Amino acid sequence: MQKSAIAPIEGPRWRFRFRMGDEFALLQLIVIALIAGFFLHPAFLTQINLVNILQQSSELSVLVLAEAIILIVGRFDLSLESIVGVAPMLAAWLVLDHSLNGSGLMVNPYLAIAVLFFVGLAIGAFNGMLIVRLGLNAFITTLAMLILLRGISIGITNGRTLYDLPAPFLYLGNAYWLGLPASVWLSAALYAVGAYFLRYHRFGRALYAIGGNAEAARAAGIPVDRYIWVVFVIAGGLASLSGLMLTGRMASVLSGQGQNMIFTVFAAAVIGRISLNGGKGSILGALCGVILLGIISNILTLSNIETFWISATYGAIILLSLIVTRLTSGKSYRSD
Repeated sequence: MQKSAIAPIEGPRWRFRFRMGDEFALLQLIVIALIAGFFLHPAFLTQINLVNILQQSSELSVLVLAEAIILIVGRFDLSLESIVGVAPMLAAWLVLDHSLNGSGLMVNPYLAIAVLFFVGLAIGAFNGMLIVRLGLNAFITTLAMLILLRGISIGITNGRTLYDLPAPFLYLGNAYWLGLPASVWLSAALYAVGAYFLRYHRFGRALYAIGGNAEAARAAGIPVDRYIWVVFVIAGGLASLSGLMLTGRMASVLSGQGQNMIFTVFAAAVIGRISLNGGKGSILGALCGVILLGIISNILTLSNIETFWISATYGAIILLSLIVTRLTSGKSYRSD
């Protein structure tokens, strides 16, 4: 995502400002949403439902983490949702018999999972090469990759669902550690590591510098192209993990797995105050955005709201978040 020549101008005097950190403000919104859910549906605050929210949010949160680090360096990757589908689809196809719409190769499940991660890393590396080495536009490049991978995912099995998967494919969707799904603990650990690296490690600080001003970062001795390429590789691996987690929970690989997830990913990132212009944003804020969206989606589902209205709600949330960001930042932008 190339930055256009823009000049910040002073915002209006009447602008609103947060008097607290963004994460704390989001935590307040989460509490408000929990209270609203309690009054709107009696089943909302049950242990089963809350655990269900956390498990479903864990899969999305890993994908949001992948997109967030790309946004921080000032780029986009729309193809992540397709990696969620194509990586587990290929892996499952390798291990299943012809009778189950598989390849008949009966590959060892652990080897197939290794292939799953390799696919995600390879796609991320290829995207990075196209964007960094060839200088292609990140938005259009990853949009094309999204379409290509979606076609491959459907073409592998002619649009059929793969099921009756071996136990290793289902572990992250079924296992419980200390009373919570393994996927919840895993996503929490990834966010803890991500937050630490972005705040305290030179690699993380370099990502913010690149997103803020790539030329200044390059002048400071930061290997900008290499770091951006590495970020795309990491994001591809995280998208594969998200796909494996979703496959485990669903106990199958759907032909359209991951479809439209990218819209929810951007909604969570915007709510979490990850800047679409790069150089700003908090990983913990993005996590709060994921949880808030998970709660809202669950409330709407329990209230028997149609799926298309839930999608419309996400769009409204993105617009509202952008407006709030504009009012609280005190800056507007215009082309020179």
